[in-house]
Parts: sequence; C-alpha cells; structure tokens
Amino acid sequence: MSVNAEPAKPEEKKPKEMVEETPIVTAHETLGLKYSVTTGRMPIRNEEGEIVSQVFYMAYTLDKPKARRPLMFSFNGGPGSPSVWLHMGALGPKRVKMLDDGNLPAPPYELSDNDANWLQFTDLVFIDPVGTGFSRSKTPEEAEKNWGLKGDIECVGEFIRLFLTRNSRWNSPLFLVGESYGTTRAAGLAGHLVERGIAFNGIVLVSSILNFQTARFNRGNDLPFVLFLPTYCAAAFYHGRVANDLQGDLRGTLQKCREFANGAYASALGQGDSLSESERNTVSSELHRFTGLSKEYIDYCDMRIHIQSFCKELLRDERRTVGRLDSRIKGIDDWSKGHGEEPDHDPSMSILMPPYVSTFCQYVRQELGYESDLNYEVFKGIKKPWDWGSAGDGHPDTSEALRLAFAKNPHMKVFVASGFYDLATPFFATEYTLDHMGLDPEVRGNLTTKEYEAGHMMYIHVPSMMQLKSDVEEFVADCAG
Repeated sequence: MSVNAEPAKPEEKKPKEMVEETPIVTAHETLGLKYSVTTGRMPIRNEEGEIVSQVFYMAYTLDKPKARRPLMFSFNGGPGSPSVWLHMGALGPKRVKMLDDGNLPAPPYELSDNDANWLQFTDLVFIDPVGTGFSRSKTPEEAEKNWGLKGDIECVGEFIRLFLTRNSRWNSPLFLVGESYGTTRAAGLAGHLVERGIAFNGIVLVSSILNFQTARFNRGNDLPFVLFLPTYCAAAFYHGRVANDLQGDLRGTLQKCREFANGAYASALGQGDSLSESERNTVSSELHRFTGLSKEYIDYCDMRIHIQSFCKELLRDERRTVGRLDSRIKGIDDWSKGHGEEPDHDPSMSILMPPYVSTFCQYVRQELGYESDLNYEVFKGIKKPWDWGSAGDGHPDTSEALRLAFAKNPHMKVFVASGFYDLATPFFATEYTLDHMGLDPEVRGNLTTKEYEAGHMMYIHVPSMMQLKSDVEEFVADCAG
C-alpha cells in the first residue's frame, strides 16, 4: 500500500426502505354508538412511486351510517403538534379526565366516555403531520420538505386525497377542523385542494390565527398591542383585577375594551412620540382600569404591553403567573431573580402535557391495537425552524388562501371558535383578520363566529366543550344539507 494512498471511505448507509403498513381496524361501542376505528400510517409517495413518508392517522366511522354521512379531517397546530388535543379533548368518543374547570388532576390519569363527542354527527379522521405523533419520513431531507407552510399543506393535502380515494368517500360532505396553527393549515388547504377537485362544505377554525401580523410583537408593529388588549382585560376580569365598575359583566366589559382599543388606544400608539402628556395620562389611566396593571408599569413599557410581560406581571403581588394558552390558569414561577419579564413556563400548557400524552399512549396500544415503539412526538419532532417561504420575510398570512377558496367555492361555510381567555390566538385578533379579508358581500354571511368563556383549548372547560359541540353540530347540519 502506498503511503500516499487515501484511507478507504466507509460505505454510506442507505436509508431503510419504507414498507406500506396494514391498518389496524377495531370495533367499539359507546353511548349507544357502534363504530370502527382504523389506525395506521398512510404512505406518501414521490413521483417514482417510492414511499418517502408515512402519516399516522386514526379514522372513526359509524357502523351502518345514513347515506352521505359527513366526513371531517382534524389536526392541531404548533407547528409540531399531533392531533391529540382535539382528539382526546373534544371530538373523539373518549376524552381525558381533567377537573371541570380544566385544571390538572392528580396522576395516574384516566379516560372517560365523551358525552359531547362529534362522532354523533360526523365521521372523524385525525391526522398527525410528518414529525408529529408516529408520522415519519424516510430521510431527514424528506422530513424537512414537510416542515414549512407550503410542504405541510401539500403533504396533508395528499393524505386527504388518498383517504378519500381508498375509502370511496369522494361524495361525502367534507369538513376540516383545525386548531391554532391548524387553522393556518386549514385555510391553506381549502385554497390548495379546491384547485385539485376537493371542495369542502365547511371549515371549523378553533382558536384561529391566519394573519401573523396580529400576533408578532415586532418593533414598529403596534397591531398586536391593540388586538391583545381585550384578552388582557378578560384575564384581569377573571382574576378580579379590573376597575370595580367593570367587574360585573364580562361581555359588556370586553365590548367597552374593544371600543377603547380600536379608538383612543390605537390612536395614541399611532401618534408615537408626538402624543401629548395629557393624552398619554388619559390613555394610561384607561389601560390601568382595563388590565389591572399599575400605572407605573404601563408607563415603564411605553403603554405597549407584551404578552409574556403581562403573564408575569398581572399577579406579581401573589407571586403567581397566568397562562398563555389559558389565562385563567395560575402558575408557580421563580421569583428569586427579581423583576424578570417572562414566566419560566406556560402553566396552561404544563397541566395538559402529562395527562394527554400518557392516556393517549395507553389508549392507542391497548384499545386501538396499534403497537409501535416509536416515540409519540409532541412538539419535539420538528428538527429545524419552520420554513415560512417568502412570507417569512414579513408576516405569514393564509387568510388570502381562505378568501380565494370562498371565491372558488361560494357554498363553503366557516365556523370560528375563540376563547376569551386565550392569549395565544386572541379573539379580537381573529375578529380583525376576518374583517380585513376583503370577502365579497355574497359570501360574508358564510362566516359564523362564537366566543367561549375559556382559553385556547376551550374544550377543557366542560360547559364550553358542551356548547362547542352543540354549535358545531348545528353548523355541520346546515352545511351538509
């Protein structure tokens, strides 16, 4: 061997070939409903016919259904979340047992029959996008193609096409339900799939965000400060921090706050440094009345209250934080650092992760018969920053895709559910987005909005869950004809 010869390079390992799985079908009965659940991973193929991704799903279908039974596809948000929250919290026949106000029970956690399940009026398909749940791609490179606004919509859209084809459901009344970023996905899918011959009868948007300008606290973008204010007010109302004359009627107080936010407050922020001292004092006093925050703090933050700062500051005198997903929930934080500006964690997320993940992992194996040693990925499976495409240079906005879907399918209807205590996707920001879509007058009546006295996952609050089910059942019946 020559001393100058290069050492032999180790052979590159070829990625293991993905093989199509046979779905598991199980029979069940609950609350007088007899139904089947199909659990498995749908193969997503490239142009050469090779399986490059497998998308995990659970399809609930009623036995001996009436003709033209509705079919609803469901997913959550993140990006990076599987469909576990809507599935095990509101829509499915089983739900995670929480305390009635949505707070955390003591472990071990349990499932119970869901009296408000949506299988009573529609078949359900729960989809876990690539990188969430048990959904995987053949290679990291293939996975990354799905981790962006465009790739995610294309992959989930292909799943829907395949499901309709394999299950002969093309003539069913079709619906989407998405939560949080899932509403961004749903709006994009409506525009994407109508071009491919798939038109939806209705879309349910739970805790909606379509235009990200409404939620990004960037310097020079004052819009979120205005649109988050009514939710700050709702949180302050719940914890008894608004002015005494505002404490009686939540909806009445929030209407007053809407008017102030859109009027004097928006005007004051728009004037910037040219705002007079007297106007500043007047607006600061009103902010104090609506939020319960001290005038000193409001002055300190230049009347621009950041969401994380609010969560830390509202109950500082109690040494407690409030949740981002649900500002009713109090959190224990590290206060030894003095005046930190952000909570250590979101208590309203912390109360959900253990009961939902543990009960799901037991349920899918024990009751649905799907056995896998894969980790059920919840938020940790997306290994790179989300690719927003050209929208990443500004503010992503899929409301335009939804507007186009309305234009191309004027029979489609949309139901929008919001929680008053949701600081992740505030209800006033949703109202603003819907009011600025430029919808043709002919289809404006196709939008229905409802607010609930709960947070982002309003269904963890039992009265709100029951009302949501009733509202959506009426919506589906209206859309399906």
